[in-house]
Amino acid sequence: MATERFTFTGHSGEELAARLDLPTGPHLATALFAHCFTCSKDIPAARRIAGRLANMGIAVLRFDFTGLGHSGGEFENTTFSSNVEDLVLAARELKRRDMGPELLIGHSLGGAAIIAAAGNIPQASAVVTIGAPFDPEHVTHNFGGALTEIKQQGMAEVQLGGRGIKIGAGFLEDVAASRLEAALRDLRKSLLVLHAPMDRVVGVENATQIFTHAKHPKSFITLCDADHLITREQDAEYAADVIAAWSSKYLDLRPPAPPIGAPEGVLRVREADPEGFLQDINLGHKFHMQADEPVAYGGTDKGMTPYGFLSAGLGACTSMTIRMYARRKKWKLDSIWVDVKHDAMHAQDADGGHSKIDTFLREIHIEGDLDEAQRQRLLEIADRCPVHKTLESSAKIKTVLAGS
Repeated sequence: MATERFTFTGHSGEELAARLDLPTGPHLATALFAHCFTCSKDIPAARRIAGRLANMGIAVLRFDFTGLGHSGGEFENTTFSSNVEDLVLAARELKRRDMGPELLIGHSLGGAAIIAAAGNIPQASAVVTIGAPFDPEHVTHNFGGALTEIKQQGMAEVQLGGRGIKIGAGFLEDVAASRLEAALRDLRKSLLVLHAPMDRVVGVENATQIFTHAKHPKSFITLCDADHLITREQDAEYAADVIAAWSSKYLDLRPPAPPIGAPEGVLRVREADPEGFLQDINLGHKFHMQADEPVAYGGTDKGMTPYGFLSAGLGACTSMTIRMYARRKKWKLDSIWVDVKHDAMHAQDADGGHSKIDTFLREIHIEGDLDEAQRQRLLEIADRCPVHKTLESSAKIKTVLAGS
């Protein structure tokens, strides 16, 4: 995943640190991501979701709100409304780069801010909230006894996530006056609400209120037992997969024409876990899969093994080839399924050698009103499967190092 780092001017004139995650393949759309309250653009959930979307062709801009992360300014002088302003300015920066965001994603209070900002980002057609509060003032429930001090002294330090954050009285006044009802009513964009029923920071009733006040098209999907910050990798990956699949209904994700000589497009395999073996596999923007190794071999067992994909190609091609022949002959073939087993047997079993040879046991099941001659003919046709021929012949693989 290619990344561009830059700054843009926020609402207070301070420079805000931004990170634009870019697809290494075709750029199909752009998303703007608003991180959770007092977090940063580099929180694991934001990083993982952005990475997965970028692998699917959607560029993602993340930035640190004023006074947070690597951005300038003082957080205690910010408000919910100033966060909304920063989001609108981020969208304008993307538009200036001819990458106006079509998709808006907000996590926690960032989700509420995304809803509030959406009306001022006209090029966006879809909005996603993750664990967002319906009432922005909900965040003050985490301030505990500091609320009184903030009101009396104008500022106080609040412990959030194990670190001290200074909150100003202006923030309390602003969130108390902020309401999302009108923004949701006038959204005029497709909405996806993601929320975990067991979220103990922002209760799931917030998702119900957001969903109820919004007009169609709208969708709600549960994040099951995920926590509020989506800290588990599998939960972030699931959220990203859902967002990508859902947004394809509302965004124009048509890829450019494939390269000459590659009618299906270029299949890209990208390492997803440098510590293990997990791989993201993308063929254009339509198809996304994962490859992995079993836990016993150091993997996480989240996808088929490379040999599993090879067996799948053989089985699928076999079934298609048989169906095409039966269809052309107008034979009464009702159904087909193919079981494939892979093994590396010793070549000496066949020719007395000591090397190993890969063996694929292909068991073909066919059902229908067919006589024995027809069944035997279909068995012969199976050997004409193109993948079968490739595996039995000497395929030539040309390998080059990119950029050389």
